[in-house]
Amino acid sequence: MTRYFADVAALAQKDLRLELRARDTLPGMLLFVLSTLVVFHFALPADAGDTAAYGLLWVAIVFTALLGLARAWVPEQEAGALDGLVLAPMDRSAIWLGKTLAALAFLGAAELVALPAFTVFFAPLGASAVAGVVLASVGICAVGSLVSAMAAASRGREVLLPLVFLPLAIPIVVGGVGAGISEDPGQFLGFLGLYDLVFAILSWAAFEYVVTE
Repeated sequence: MTRYFADVAALAQKDLRLELRARDTLPGMLLFVLSTLVVFHFALPADAGDTAAYGLLWVAIVFTALLGLARAWVPEQEAGALDGLVLAPMDRSAIWLGKTLAALAFLGAAELVALPAFTVFFAPLGASAVAGVVLASVGICAVGSLVSAMAAASRGREVLLPLVFLPLAIPIVVGGVGAGISEDPGQFLGFLGLYDLVFAILSWAAFEYVVTE
């Protein structure tokens, strides 16, 4: 087990180091989420209400995550390293978990910009809304890492990734918006936690089959 988590940490650190050197993914995510919120700020009527504002926040978060996930496997593709990772003497699910943690770090960095910007442009975020963002981010990255690995092996990966990922992200958006606006956010936070658990287990179990195929 210690070896497994050491492999996961090494793979996640590899992605983080590559991003720090190349700066290919994170700057685009930061610019996209910030510009999206700025546009929504000027386009949304003043009397639109919190529901519309939270909905737009989640549109920004999901599409920012999609932007990062589209490039998640680009280093392995360009270097032809995926076959080497698959053949390495380690559990293949460690590849998925390392990629998920790296994607979560990138999305978390984008959200550190998005949430304060949302507070400035729209309304303060409560503790339940922030907790919803955290739980939803885990689900987005867990599912997105698996789907992006599937899309990376296909010719039409730019089309396949959003077609598969966005329907799976709809429950996350519902849970995230509900956690922010509901008078009883606990049920939405519980739903997001259950979503994370179920889809993380499914993604972890299915990844070996995906990379083998």
